[in-house]
Amino acid sequence: MSDRRVVITGMGWVTSFGDSVDQVWNSLAEGASGIGPITRFDTERFTTKIGGQVPKDWQPDHIEKRELKRVDRFTAYALSATINAVSDSGLDFEKEDPWRCGSIIGTGIGGIEEFETGSGKLLEKGPERVSPFTIPKLMCNAAAGNVSIRFGLKGPNSAIATACASAAHAIGEAAHSIRHGISDIMVTGGSEAAVTPLGVAAFIALKALSKRNDDPTKASRPFDVDRDGFVLAEGAGIIILEEYEHAKARGANIYAEVLGFGQTADSSHITAPDEQGRGAAMAMQIAIKDAGRNLEDIDYINAHGTSTGLGDIAETHAVKRLFQDHAKKLAVSSTKSMTGHLLGASGGIEAIITAKTLQTGTILPTINLDNPDPECDLDYVPNTARNTPVKVAMSNSFGFGGHNVSLVIGKI
Repeated sequence: MSDRRVVITGMGWVTSFGDSVDQVWNSLAEGASGIGPITRFDTERFTTKIGGQVPKDWQPDHIEKRELKRVDRFTAYALSATINAVSDSGLDFEKEDPWRCGSIIGTGIGGIEEFETGSGKLLEKGPERVSPFTIPKLMCNAAAGNVSIRFGLKGPNSAIATACASAAHAIGEAAHSIRHGISDIMVTGGSEAAVTPLGVAAFIALKALSKRNDDPTKASRPFDVDRDGFVLAEGAGIIILEEYEHAKARGANIYAEVLGFGQTADSSHITAPDEQGRGAAMAMQIAIKDAGRNLEDIDYINAHGTSTGLGDIAETHAVKRLFQDHAKKLAVSSTKSMTGHLLGASGGIEAIITAKTLQTGTILPTINLDNPDPECDLDYVPNTARNTPVKVAMSNSFGFGGHNVSLVIGKI
């Protein structure tokens, strides 16, 4: 194992709150909710009518309209977040060795909107009306490929599709690429745009979504006894990873350091987690070992915490199983209570949140935690942000298929 250090030097995201990292962070620190009525399509026949929707009129000023027409929204979100992250990093890729720069971007579903559009044309108008852009728009590697083309990145380039663990998984793989000396700079994270008729209907069919339509800002309530499912959201979270000495040599602003990465499989059920949290606990343990830290070094966990009955309990069990007595000393919060669940983009958004927590000393709250589930008995930072120094933090992402991913991120 190489001892090359990996640091975060740029951040960008697209969310239901907006796309300014600082403005969105301030909203989250105030405990605001980004959940509201879905307006992109008619929800009259849908039992769930709410989500964390990127504004319907979202139009980035740094991507030409012509280019936007050739990509699905999930790729557009990834491109926009990447452009902002690169700008934030101060990198000029024309001055870098392109073979040492790459992109690994995760997505759980990919271009589902284009899939719906193409299917509709096929059924209504026949095969000759299907667009030649259908495959390039819907394929899961479209975000990573378009980012690579946009910035001329010729190094590692791939897409990770491990459901809701995709973005965190992508970040872990990108970090390993730098640690092992394969690359010096990686664009990584995740993107998702599944707030579509098929996306919402499919999760309704799974009985996974909250139906709190009359009170959307209260719908996502992780660890609360009154939770009734997660809230589907969309957007992208992209970070720039860079080898530490490379970043230092160019005078980069360094937000935090990616210290460890762990992944496991529950190997039990395609949609339900291991109720005892054994796979999740092992992923956290592997990440901490990979980081060269002890259990007691972890100050804060940005939980997967989706607001589902089984998932919140399983993650609580996992934390208690691994950390034992230290579990009660940990601050654990679910920012999905505010953002909703961005599926394959969640780990990217939450990596940025975790890095900002380390930078600012502000732990974001779990809002809507009014009546804690008796089986969820950790310190979930209820309803109000907390100001306290955090040196080492963890971010968890778990996905359908039994995928468990944990990242350990440290203060520089």
